[in-house]
Amino acid sequence: MIAAQESMTAKLCSFARAYHSMLGKNKIFDDYLAYDIIGKDAYDEIGGLLRGQAEAAGQLPRYGFESLLVFEEMDHYFSPIALSRIAFAERALYRFARNRASCQYVICGAGMDTFAFRNTDEAVQIFELDHPDTQAYKLRRIHELRWEIPANTHYAAIDFERDDLGKVLLHSGFQTYEPSFFSLLGVSYYLTPEAFQEFVRSVSSLASPGSQFVLDFPDESTFEPDSNSRVRRLAEITEQLGEPMRHGFSLAEMREILSREGFVIRNHESPADIQRHFFDERTDHQQAMENVHFILAEKKQY
Repeated sequence: MIAAQESMTAKLCSFARAYHSMLGKNKIFDDYLAYDIIGKDAYDEIGGLLRGQAEAAGQLPRYGFESLLVFEEMDHYFSPIALSRIAFAERALYRFARNRASCQYVICGAGMDTFAFRNTDEAVQIFELDHPDTQAYKLRRIHELRWEIPANTHYAAIDFERDDLGKVLLHSGFQTYEPSFFSLLGVSYYLTPEAFQEFVRSVSSLASPGSQFVLDFPDESTFEPDSNSRVRRLAEITEQLGEPMRHGFSLAEMREILSREGFVIRNHESPADIQRHFFDERTDHQQAMENVHFILAEKKQY
């Protein structure tokens, strides 16, 4: 993360959701507030970035959108991850919340997530955690939009590699005895294995038995020297933006880390599973990322 600068990858993900919500057919996920929360200035900024990437690669525009050109690069690199993982996570959250009188939803690396303003279930207490600069940017946008922050929504700034997750959450009103659903989308890419395990340990210390944890992660083939994967190319782009990806996890490594910290995997979505559940028979050429997996884990009952 670049000091004193909001996350560009958070803006990229929000751009992808806004673009898909307004133009996409057969929607994978409809974040109808994404354009509002990112705002026209940031939307134009990301559009210019994509245009520059496409022009550098010698690509021609497919069609125009509000004076910006939208390129194949959008559907090729950014949208497949941003759309499918949030769809996977929120479906799991709804199932979790439906079976409980109340619960807590902890969004780690929330970025420009709009769930707090789309949610209609007041029994869900929402905790948004993110880097101070990114969260400050988001709160400014909320203020500019004159949106009223729901009473069940709590914001807490955190540096995941330096700060104590437990202290940050408890200070924000988190209750360890309540059923909880933790979301870690788009964050594991930027953590070392040691930092990731420490994060999982912190979640485990806070989560009551039966609580759940959803995440996406790049697998071990992502950063191999001869890899031509889209995720590797995406890693090159994010490194240029000052947000380098750190590590690819094997499923065995991920399972071991989770198990060691008291979690059992309830659902693992491989790239083939993600393709089948979200992308088969689409006409916009979006495909699941070949190196990205989803996991839904649950805190073991003792």
